[in-house]
Parts: sequence; structure tokens; C-alpha cells
Amino acid sequence: MSNDHSNASLSEVHRSVKIPDKIGFVRRLLAFVGPAYLVSVGYMDPGNWATDIEGGSRFGYELLWVLLMSNAMAVLLQTLCARLGIVTRMDLAQACRHSYSRPLGFVLWILCEIAITACDLAEVLGTAIGLNLLFGIPLLAGVLITAVDVLLLLYFQHLGIRKVEAFILALITVIGGCFVIEVFLAKPDWTSVASGFIPRLSNESLYIAIGILGATVMPHNLYLHSALVQTRAIGRTKEKIAQACKYNFIDSGIALNAAFFVNAAILIVSAAVFHSRGEIVTEIQQAHDLLTPLLGTSIAATAFGLALLCSGQSSTLTGTLAGQVVMEGFLRFNLRPWVRRLITRSLAIVPAAIVIAISGAEGTYKLLILSQVILSFQLPFAVVPLIHFTSDKRKMGEFANPLWVKILAWVVAAIVIGLNVRLVYGALTEWIANAGGSAVWIGAFVIPLMAALAGLLLYLVVGPFLRGLKQAAEEKAPAFTPAELQAPEFAKIGVGLEATKRDRAILAQAVSLAKLHNAELILIHVAEGMGPRFWKSESLDEEVRSDRDYLETLQRQVQEQGIKADFRLGFGEPADELVQIARESNLNLLVLGTHGHRFPKDMLFGATATRVRHRLKIPVFMVRTDDETK
Repeated sequence: MSNDHSNASLSEVHRSVKIPDKIGFVRRLLAFVGPAYLVSVGYMDPGNWATDIEGGSRFGYELLWVLLMSNAMAVLLQTLCARLGIVTRMDLAQACRHSYSRPLGFVLWILCEIAITACDLAEVLGTAIGLNLLFGIPLLAGVLITAVDVLLLLYFQHLGIRKVEAFILALITVIGGCFVIEVFLAKPDWTSVASGFIPRLSNESLYIAIGILGATVMPHNLYLHSALVQTRAIGRTKEKIAQACKYNFIDSGIALNAAFFVNAAILIVSAAVFHSRGEIVTEIQQAHDLLTPLLGTSIAATAFGLALLCSGQSSTLTGTLAGQVVMEGFLRFNLRPWVRRLITRSLAIVPAAIVIAISGAEGTYKLLILSQVILSFQLPFAVVPLIHFTSDKRKMGEFANPLWVKILAWVVAAIVIGLNVRLVYGALTEWIANAGGSAVWIGAFVIPLMAALAGLLLYLVVGPFLRGLKQAAEEKAPAFTPAELQAPEFAKIGVGLEATKRDRAILAQAVSLAKLHNAELILIHVAEGMGPRFWKSESLDEEVRSDRDYLETLQRQVQEQGIKADFRLGFGEPADELVQIARESNLNLLVLGTHGHRFPKDMLFGATATRVRHRLKIPVFMVRTDDETK
């Protein structure tokens, strides 16, 4: 299922990066490197910072293993996205449009747009907080300033996808460098850090662990990655596709492990600086304010603010690209990037500005948590279709998920869905509990909505399996009526003879069929003695002369019944000769004898009739004969 270029993902940059053929491993890898780095910024956006900081300050290094597990899950899901885009030449949104009904596709699009807006909300807040921490710009002014990054996006998109990738990689490098400085200044206990990779959970740390896992995999990244891999001009041979899948897997592994380093560094710094001193930190601004007095240097706070600003800006670019992929993929509706960016950014700026104007800095943390809850809420609606599509051999061919990948992917999906349901349930319960008199109205609206979305998710999970069973049943059931059937016409019928008494039953069936279809009958026998096997048609021994006389006699007898007849004498291996004669004679039907009580011989050498019918495309009429008397 392929796209033409006019309907391609990110058509402005589709197949714009050439992959040279005669280059070494390193240069080829560099040609493929890029898409996963654009995706990786979603795994280190400001929304993840809050959960990492709080987890480290409350529980020290105990939750590092949760970050590692969530990173492994992310590598698997992003690899599936890359394979979907490479093999089918469709992004995840296009695959949904092709596979689901229009109403269902529209609902999935709405959910995805809400998630992208929520992600943009986190980016707006992260950038605004970064500007506030570095330059003292008020949060409200910082939120409004983020609107001008539309110009930044337009500039880089005009330069091409490789320039966008280079810019994002530069921002990631700055973020990574800042946290190298942070970790160096924090001086963590590396023995305790290593112990953090041993799985353990307490009742108190469970909720934070759920938040970390639920906020790690970003749903819009799944759509984006399946589109970005198509910016490479990949050949359509199986070897080229397999090569692209391999290099994109390496790209994903490196990029997402870089994101893991950033998230782990945030948690390690929080544990080393705050947890060791008994400070519980729940807000990004609070973490920044405490770094300088606790570490005794302003470098840590400056590096923290710079990394946060870069995180917000890098996520801004990829969020816009994801929005473009989703809208074009689901709706086939192309919108100018700056218009698309302005709409999405406006939807994020308005609630951010209102909350900051009313609640000030305290409201930003709640908005960040809200954005993560919304993202968690939408994630299953992207993960489930992704697994179904990449497991479908009709879409993926030989690149469909093998059984062990299917099992692993569904285990990951179950974990993601379960933890995200728990996270959303906890957040909604808390909001309703704190709503006071409005709780009844919130419950009346939220509970039916949750039930409807749960039903939709159940349909996405189970529906393809049920459709698969239905299609299998339909394939077995006749899609026609007997009146529509036309009897086949056999103009030339061959009959394999053994030169034994069994030929009576075989020839009787063949003659009957020849009369019924007014067909020419070709009498076939294979001389298989030592002479015929070695000398082939040049053999003139007694067996060959006897076999030729036998066929000539039968030919005359058949012709006397008004049937056109001829004969062919083969030499050597019966199965091979029968197949060759059938093909050379352009037979429409072959009649052969088959018999029982020869299991040991058939096991050793194979039954002639069985071997012949597996190698011919024409119908083979099998006549059961048990008399083996010469």
C-alpha cells in the first residue's frame, strides 16, 4: 500500500535525503540518522521534567529502573513506527484513514489534535519558565513571546529537513551538556545510582512511577516518526527496505538512549541535591531556585534554565511537524505550516495565559500535570492501531511482526494502557473530589465520556481480530451461486499408465472424461529401468520396445472408440518425466493412479502422484487402484 508523491507524508521533504549505494557503514548510518532525534525531544520535554524532579526529590534513585523500562518500551514502539513508514510508505495517520471508517478516523483525529495541543501547552510553559529563569521575563510575557517561534519554524523548514535535524541535534547537545554540568556539580553517590536500577516499588512511589511511565511515550511521536523516516529516498527492493529498517533501529536506539540520559540526569540531580537534604520539590521553578544555595554556585541554575529553554524550543518544532502529519494523514487536508502553527499555538497560549494571570507561577505546575494526563489519555488510541498495522501481513508482507514481537508489543501495550488508565483515573478522581458543588456536573459529563472512550478503545483492540475471523470465514464460504459456475473445458487430457492391470481402472476414467469433454487423450508411460534412466530416449532394450508396443496398442483401442489419441513415452524418474511431458504437451488435466499399502516405500522415495500434483498447476485427477498384480 503505497502513496504517490502528491499524497506523501510531509510532501515538502518527502524522499528529499538521498541514500548513496556505494558507501561504508558509518556514512550510511549518518545518512539515516535524524528522524529519531526529532522524535527524541518529545521524551525530554518540560512535561517530563516535573515527574522526574518530584520522583528524585521524594524517593532518591529508586525510580531509575522505571525510566530504563519506559525507555525500552519507547524504543520498541518507535521502531514499529519506523517500520510502518518504511514498508508501507504511509504514516500512522494515513494507515488509520485507510483502515478505519470515516467517523472512527475523525474521532481519532480529534483525540490526536487534543493531545498535540496538550503537548504544545507543555512546550509553551517550558519556554516561558526558561525565559523567566534565565532573563527574569514574567511568565505571562514569556507565554506571549512563544507565539513568535512560528517565524523560527518557517525559517528552518525552508532550509530543508537536514537543517531542521541539525538544529534539533544542536539543542539536544546543549541540553545534554547542561546536565553533564549538573551531574558533575551534584556529585551523586554512584553506588546508590547503580542500586536505582534494581526494580522495587512502595505504595508511596507507585503513583510517581505511573506518572513517569505514562508521560514517557508521547502519542504524537508515533505519528511523527512514521512520517519522518519517509524523508529518506529508500529503494523498494526487499534488501533496501530491510537495510532501512536496520539503520532506523540503530538511529532510534541511540537517540532514545540520549533522551534516557537526560531524564535519568534530571532524576539523579534531584535525588543528589534535594532528596539527600530532605527537600521535596514539586515545581520546576522551585528546583531552579534551590540549586544555587544548595550547590553554592549559580552555574547549576543557569545550566538548568538553559536546558529547559532548549527543551521547550526543540519540542516546539517537532510538535508542529506532528500536527501537519496528523491533519494531512487523517483528513487529506493541507494547511500552510505557519497557519497550522498559529492555530495550535493559540490553543495552547490562551489557557496558559489565563491560568498564569489568575494563579501565577503555582498554576503552571498544575497545567503541566494536566498536559501529561491528556497525553496519557490519548496514548492507547495510537499504540493499539500501530501494533495491529505492523502485525498485518497484508500491509507489511514479510516485514510483519514475528510472533515474539507481537507478544512483546501487546505486553507493552497492556502496561501502557493499564498505567495510563490508572493515571487518568487518579487525576479525575482528585479533580472531582476538589470540585465541591461542581462535582456532580463534572461527574455527569466525565463518566459517560470515559465510558464511550473505553468502548472505543475496546473496539480498536478487539475489532481487527474479529474482522480477521470474519474474513477467514468469508474466504472459506462460496462467494457465488451454483448457477454462476461454468464447467471447465479440457481440450487435452493426459493419463499416466503403469503397464499393469491397474491401468484398466485408470484408463476407464480417462476415456470417460475424454468423451465428456470431447478432448484429445494423451497416453503417458515412463520407462524407469536402468537402460532408460541412463540412455534416455536412445535406449533400445526390451523394456522400451515392450512399453512402446503397449502404448501403440492402447492408442488404437482408444481411437476405435472415436477419441483422438496420441502417446508419449518418458525415460527415467516417473515424477520428473510426468511433469515435463504434461507441460510440454500443454495438458489441461492429468489422470493418475494412486494406491495404498506402500507406506514404507512412499516414506523413503515419495509417492509419484503426490510429487506430481504438487508441481503442476493443472488439475490432477486421482484414481484409487489397489490391485498390484502384473
